[in-house]
Amino acid sequence: MEAVKQAQKKITQHALWLSVIVGLVFILMGHKPVGKGLILGTLFSVINFIFMAKSIGYKFGRSKRQIFSISLGSLLFRYVLLAIPLVVAVKFEQFNLVAVIVGIFMIQLVILADHLLKQIPTVGGKQI
Repeated sequence: MEAVKQAQKKITQHALWLSVIVGLVFILMGHKPVGKGLILGTLFSVINFIFMAKSIGYKFGRSKRQIFSISLGSLLFRYVLLAIPLVVAVKFEQFNLVAVIVGIFMIQLVILADHLLKQIPTVGGKQI
């Protein structure tokens, strides 16, 4: 269980750092809505990821009916949670909608990038 928590922590940290760095680059280049949208979307994606990980433990030792209710409630809550940055981006011009959408998928992008980087063979005996 500790390995799972470490992996979750690593993924969320990488996603946040990546979005902050890329977002700051966009802001410094004069594209504030893009940078702010990326950071906003990533923040809600991380909150969703943490909530999803926490909700898994609530399902153990429950009846099928309770598990169904918990799963449905969790899914509904997470959809509403991810809709918040989308609504904010649509309502306010200071957030770019496309950047918010990319930010929402930042956790998945970091997981995919981590997996792809692990597939690169070692060069000179050292992992890249």
